[in-house]
Amino acid sequence: MIAVFLFYIHLIFGLYVFTKRWQEEGLSAAFLILIFVGIIFSVGWTLSYLIASLIFPTEGLGKFYNRDTISLTIVTIFEYFFYNNYFRGKLKKEKAPLL
Repeated sequence: MIAVFLFYIHLIFGLYVFTKRWQEEGLSAAFLILIFVGIIFSVGWTLSYLIASLIFPTEGLGKFYNRDTISLTIVTIFEYFFYNNYFRGKLKKEKAPLL
């Protein structure tokens, strides 16, 4: 159940980023950002599963919080900080005054 919730968070974020980029820059830029988010998610989940498999046993911390869910939680936290910095940097560049 926790994994489904985390997947829904990723789905909603992907739709949000796609729609926002589509309105600002066009359809091709929207598909590019969606591919970028997908690559970051897949590579991040692979690396976080590797880290979780080194630290936690197969059964994880319980029936609903196994090793897969732990790795998905780790990648969600990582992505939150990464995208927060990535999109904040984009906003600062757009709002910079032209001299």
